[in-house]
Amino acid sequence: MYTRPVTFKKQVAAARLLRIRPAFSRSVMVSVGVSALGIYFVEPGIKVNGQYYRDVLLMQELLPDIRQLSDFYVFQQDSAPMHRARETVDLLTKKTPDSIPPTLWPLNSPDLNLVDYKVWSVMQKVDKKGIKDVDELRLRILTAWDELDQCVIDTAVRQWHSRLRA
Repeated sequence: MYTRPVTFKKQVAAARLLRIRPAFSRSVMVSVGVSALGIYFVEPGIKVNGQYYRDVLLMQELLPDIRQLSDFYVFQQDSAPMHRARETVDLLTKKTPDSIPPTLWPLNSPDLNLVDYKVWSVMQKVDKKGIKDVDELRLRILTAWDELDQCVIDTAVRQWHSRLRA
């Protein structure tokens, strides 16, 4: 998670968020940054392991995009193995101004992860009926993201502070 309340998700061009590939898959892997970043799709067939997460998602996509928006941000992850990997933690310690280390992550607490407790609850309402291919699924996910009101994210950010103190 990273937050920057003065930048809005609607300022991120949809074309930057979607990379098209002709292969069809019945599912897509999605990575989302709360606040302004938007949605990142992992190409079908890609195995997301620690190295891919660090080399591609973090170093080529997420961190450069975050840095374009702000010099200060807080980077929080969930407890996925690729997030807990020593190499990932070391990378984030070196490359981010304020990264929450795994030793401070609450155990199994989706109520402290903005994406889990607020964003996905809205995004899971994507109509999955009649989807013909992965491109149509991506389009529906992007449409749901575009329709997600910024106030939902802003409220989640405000709630995070009180949830953290609870």
